[in-house]
Amino acid sequence: MAEKRDKEAAKQAKKEKKAASKARRGQIFQAFHMQRKEDKALIPLMLGTFVVIAGLVFLLGMWFGIEWLLLPLGILLGVLGAIILFGRRVQKNVFAKAEGQPGAGAWALDNLRGKWRVTQTVAATTQLDAVHRVLGGPGVVLVAEGAPHRVRNLLSQEKKRIARLVGDTPIYEVIVGDEEGQVPLRKLQNHLMKLPRNLKGPQVDALETKLSALGNRGAAMPKGPMPQGAKMRNVQRTIRRR
Repeated sequence: MAEKRDKEAAKQAKKEKKAASKARRGQIFQAFHMQRKEDKALIPLMLGTFVVIAGLVFLLGMWFGIEWLLLPLGILLGVLGAIILFGRRVQKNVFAKAEGQPGAGAWALDNLRGKWRVTQTVAATTQLDAVHRVLGGPGVVLVAEGAPHRVRNLLSQEKKRIARLVGDTPIYEVIVGDEEGQVPLRKLQNHLMKLPRNLKGPQVDALETKLSALGNRGAAMPKGPMPQGAKMRNVQRTIRRR
């Protein structure tokens, strides 16, 4: 009986894994189809990348007299290079569309790689300006998005609020934008990754415990970048009602 249940569980797990794999392939194909329609250079660049990489490996094989032995490796590396190029162009396109939209900074932080602790919208205004708190190896990073003259005041207030609790822990301030002294949305993740590492894992855990008692100030922001064409007044009215 137990053996039968194990077989059924294994069969179900295999079925779910197959379905998840199929869904991922569908998502990739859909992303490729959408990107191809907007990016006319995508297919020529992918083909060019494949040919260049595969050709270089083949030529290297010719140098050593093993070109046909290295040909399969060249094809695999060429396909991998084309896929990496596709992923980067999709990412660039997504960030270009999100740039300047309210909520874009929070969306970018949600997709951070590594062990970061992100608390969205610790401070906000009804004009859709917001400050997000990020904890990690550097310490505390306050990331603001919105009108510079308003978010600077938000940042200052939030920094004073948490400085009482974190002591000597470094606090970094980042404003998302394309003006001087700001960090473009597409470079936000890399900017955080390049900050100095001042804390270790247990210290970050302790810091998170200290700050978890702090509530959020201001209105709740919409999840992700606000869709293009959405009316700002309607969104602001919704936020005021929360």
